[in-house]
Amino acid sequence: MDAISRLLRMARVMATLDRRCLLGRGTRMEVSQRGVLEAQFHILLEGECQVQVGSTLLKMRPGDLVLIPNGSPHRVITPGGIPSLGTTESAGDAFVTTRSDGGGAPVIDLFCGHYTFDAGAGAVLFRSLPDPVHVSFGDSADSDDVLRMLSTLMRGEAQREGSGTAAILSALSTVLLALVLRSAADSTTKSALWTAASDEHIAGVIEDILLNPGEDWTIERLSRAAAMSRATFLRRFGRQTGMTVGAFLAKVRVMTAAELLSSSDATVATVAWEVGYQSESAFSRAFRAEVGTTPAQFRRDQQRGVQDGSSTP
Repeated sequence: MDAISRLLRMARVMATLDRRCLLGRGTRMEVSQRGVLEAQFHILLEGECQVQVGSTLLKMRPGDLVLIPNGSPHRVITPGGIPSLGTTESAGDAFVTTRSDGGGAPVIDLFCGHYTFDAGAGAVLFRSLPDPVHVSFGDSADSDDVLRMLSTLMRGEAQREGSGTAAILSALSTVLLALVLRSAADSTTKSALWTAASDEHIAGVIEDILLNPGEDWTIERLSRAAAMSRATFLRRFGRQTGMTVGAFLAKVRVMTAAELLSSSDATVATVAWEVGYQSESAFSRAFRAEVGTTPAQFRRDQQRGVQDGSSTP
């Protein structure tokens, strides 16, 4: 299994297409805070608009996607003077359709949704991403072809809105996330998107670690694998990932450990050894630093969630 697919599986990601926004000129749509284990996304099919996240203002064109990993409140603004119009909603079987107050011809076609993920690998993954992430799929011919097909499918299914629509839109939205995680070449995000390093040597090292986190990954071994000197490797790795090698190793190992704790009966000591820790205490410290709880408590919480039906995806 490739690294991106493995990440999504470990994170137990589920997607929901919440609304289709057909907004007119001069509209400001406020988007509320999501839950702790939820991340919002917007994909613009037609028109132009802005997404304001805190003090960051992102300009979206057709083929752009904005991902907000921490689910923070934000607003969508359409062009046309000082935004003044609010929005009205009409509920459907699969999603809500949002339009500008007072009607008027829509100037954008925007799909809005969210991803839910688990409290272990998913939380670590989404916290490690830039916030927000802004990707322009339309800048690449290959990505543009994929997005065009996805857009056609999503729009057609939204217009049909029949049996199975929610499941189909969910699956297509998950495809979008996979594209985002490998989209460094097309990203306008200023911070590093480590899942899609543009340096092929660093990308190779990242994939090796993701697929074999329990190996003895020393700096010397990694720099040799990348065919670089130690100093060059450390500099490029930091620039490509926004993290030190040690911090990256800890995140990957904890994500893998969280999956093992959730899906197997292996002891904490066994899990620690499988992901590369020689000491159970060192593993517990690293796990708590990333997840916020001990491995044993995390497992109990996951088991309790499964039993009462409230577990994350």
